Amino acid sequence: MTKVRHYLKKLKIKNITDAHSMKLIKVATIEITPTSPFNFDATFHKPDHFTSGDNYWEPGTRWQTWLYGGKPYGLKFVNIGTREKPKIKIDIWTDRKPKQETIDSLIKEIRFRYNLDLDLTDFYKSFKNDKVLAPIIKKWHGMRPGHPSSLYEYLIIGIVLQNATVKRSVQMFRALLENYGTKLEYDGKELWCFWKGGSLTNVTEQELRNLKVGYRAKSIKKIDDYFAQGLMDEMILRKKDRQTQMTELLKLYGVGPATVWYLLFDVFHHWDFFNHISPWEQKIYSKVFFDQDPENPVSVEKLLKHFEKFGKYKQLAVHYIWEDLWWTRLHLLEQSYRGKESKSQNLAWLEKLIRI
Repeated sequence: MTKVRHYLKKLKIKNITDAHSMKLIKVATIEITPTSPFNFDATFHKPDHFTSGDNYWEPGTRWQTWLYGGKPYGLKFVNIGTREKPKIKIDIWTDRKPKQETIDSLIKEIRFRYNLDLDLTDFYKSFKNDKVLAPIIKKWHGMRPGHPSSLYEYLIIGIVLQNATVKRSVQMFRALLENYGTKLEYDGKELWCFWKGGSLTNVTEQELRNLKVGYRAKSIKKIDDYFAQGLMDEMILRKKDRQTQMTELLKLYGVGPATVWYLLFDVFHHWDFFNHISPWEQKIYSKVFFDQDPENPVSVEKLLKHFEKFGKYKQLAVHYIWEDLWWTRLHLLEQSYRGKESKSQNLAWLEKLIRI
């Protein structure tokens, strides 16, 4: 039993064996070189992202499903370089061999979404003497913000994250993938692939509600209809200025400032935009930056003012500090699993907030 099956069983998600599935064939192996320095694991694995069943990671390797051009792919990223001399091997699986221009286009999109061409020189130079950030930069030297999802996919993920615990979000997203996604079998893995945006036209709001997504059913349905009608094109929106992107995204039903803030960072790669903090993040930031009791958090206004010191890199700077926290949690969990005591900071307060 794979770990994906084990986790599904743990969450009592049914009918995985009955789901629409595809057995893929390996069609290409590509080697690419990111800009240096490059931290493979910290870029391709974000411990703060909830387990979704569309990927599997182990040190040095990540398996990731990818819907591109309406076609499902199974990808395997392997670290074959070093931080200073990076190189990534990408194995590509699909149902039939695509044209070379399709593969080239897919690789270009991978480079964009994972920021593989990002130049971090100025960012590192700007904070080489910062007491908080400098040691974290040294620890995660070469880490990039990165996310494998398209705009449509990220919007759906953002909806299931609204007003829910991590466990509840996982359950909702799994239910959606099980009913509308495709299970891909490749390289000994069974992983879910997202459905195409606009493909829920014949799905009713009640059918979505039956999957226990609650009020979010209406948002999912309206957003899918928006894409079905071709009212939003991610590639065109990428070329617009930040204000235009924000205006267009806020037109979407059920999309508020919190989701837009995530989108502008992860999907559109704005490092300087920071104007919203959710109640959950407010509690975590209060503890991390001010050592304040999460149940008596620092005001959002004070937090935003504090982040101004990072200037044009405030989102990127907070990302480094945020990811360091979640990697620390991951290491603590691994040590606990192995029965080892850890002298690292106690993160019981964080576990209480996660409630997975």
